[in-house]
Amino acid sequence: MQRTTDRLILRPPTPDDLASLFAIYGDPATHQFNPFGPLTQRDQAHSLLNGWLAHWLEQGYGQWAISTRETPDEVIGFGGLDARLYGDVLRLNLGYRFGPQAWGQGFATELSQAALDFGFAELRVPEVYAIVRPLHYASIRVLEKVGMSRIDTLDDVPGQAPSLVYRSMRPNTAV
Repeated sequence: MQRTTDRLILRPPTPDDLASLFAIYGDPATHQFNPFGPLTQRDQAHSLLNGWLAHWLEQGYGQWAISTRETPDEVIGFGGLDARLYGDVLRLNLGYRFGPQAWGQGFATELSQAALDFGFAELRVPEVYAIVRPLHYASIRVLEKVGMSRIDTLDDVPGQAPSLVYRSMRPNTAV
């Protein structure tokens, strides 16, 4: 199920996205705030992609492959909604990762707003969560810009400061 925003094309990933996924997730620049670091082997990217494809098959939604309307054949990032464990609680998680060439252009905000809109309007979920490392100020600004609020911390990286947990709740609508 492909979606579009003003500037982006969001589509389900395919096996053909493996090279783009490995390029983005294997780039140390895209992992400067990820304590686990970048992917180092193509089979790690293959495993990640297979998990996304399975989520799409089982749930009918998941991480999108993201390109711009100007260059629809060039994947600039991946992001969207999928189930993620927060400790031992399964939550609907907003996540994204863009290649450095896409940074600073508002794409993460545009993708995040589209994902929240999809979750609330189409999936009809009551809330969406996001996890961000405490020093990742750019992502914190994105989450706050799309109306997410910090509600908690999650001690998810042994020996490091806890991650910040953000949440957005579906707006009440009059019937």
